[in-house]
Amino acid sequence: MRIIFAGTPPFAAAALNALADAGHDIALVLTQPDRPAGRGMKLTPSAVKQAALARGLPVSQPVSLKSPEAQAELRAVAADVMVVAAYGLILPQAVLDLPRLGCLNIHASLLPRWRGAAPIQRAILAGDAETGITIMQMDAGLDTGAMLSKTVVPIRDDDTAASLHDVLAAAGASAIVAALAHDATRVPVAQDDAQATYAAKLSKDDALLDWHQPADVLARAVRAYHPAPGAWTLLDGAPLKVWAARPSRTPASRAPSCAPTRRGWSSPVAGARWPCGRFSRQAANGCAPTHFSPAGRWHRVPGSVIETRLADPHLMLVGVPVGAS
Repeated sequence: MRIIFAGTPPFAAAALNALADAGHDIALVLTQPDRPAGRGMKLTPSAVKQAALARGLPVSQPVSLKSPEAQAELRAVAADVMVVAAYGLILPQAVLDLPRLGCLNIHASLLPRWRGAAPIQRAILAGDAETGITIMQMDAGLDTGAMLSKTVVPIRDDDTAASLHDVLAAAGASAIVAALAHDATRVPVAQDDAQATYAAKLSKDDALLDWHQPADVLARAVRAYHPAPGAWTLLDGAPLKVWAARPSRTPASRAPSCAPTRRGWSSPVAGARWPCGRFSRQAANGCAPTHFSPAGRWHRVPGSVIETRLADPHLMLVGVPVGAS
């Protein structure tokens, strides 16, 4: 089948590679323009662009698909179908109408639940037992098109957004290949809009932990925001990263020596017991990370493990130095 593929991040690159491996004719790859990335802020191609170039596929990086020039380029391809996965640009109706079989989207949720930009993270935050992949016939709405197939993926208790992303990327790649293989027998199913939920885009402020929440909610938040934007809190007014968490079966033997606020903590006194963990914050000079010790002191020991007790005695926290992977 002659395909235009539109996508940008690694989630989409997995689907592009699967379609190429299945023998489809990838006539054109659309991806977002190169963006500054890394400490040097060098212009870096997207994961989809890198995958396409590695296979010798033609790549186009328009800033918008609304221009007559961009639409003329797509029309000239005369594609059977356009496959879209986390592309990041709006497809006008004129573009949706171009391919003979329309445009298919690989969405990382079981629609109509979690329409929108952050379905993986929102599913973890909500405590969903499962999520999955929906192959959808695109229309002008936001993830509102008729569904062609669903693939269920369970959410494990230790899944982070990163680990669940990788499972869903593989599931999405398999699902789109299967959907195209059974094109003649596909029966679109309309979504029930009454059951729809919205997965709003995440911000750094969303990842600020609210210590008045119970342990299971905080643990899910830490997993959902890993690795980006990264769960965080404040200790003495300075940002503190929290990289992993799990509810503990055994409560702390002593309460913390200071009460948490909704936005953070003040330093405890020496000897205070807080759940076991590793935290980190950036040193005042912005260089070496510093770590909180059980005695309430700050010391520079990158990667060290520390023992703490937090407000909810059933929450175990683990972290790594700021800037570490």
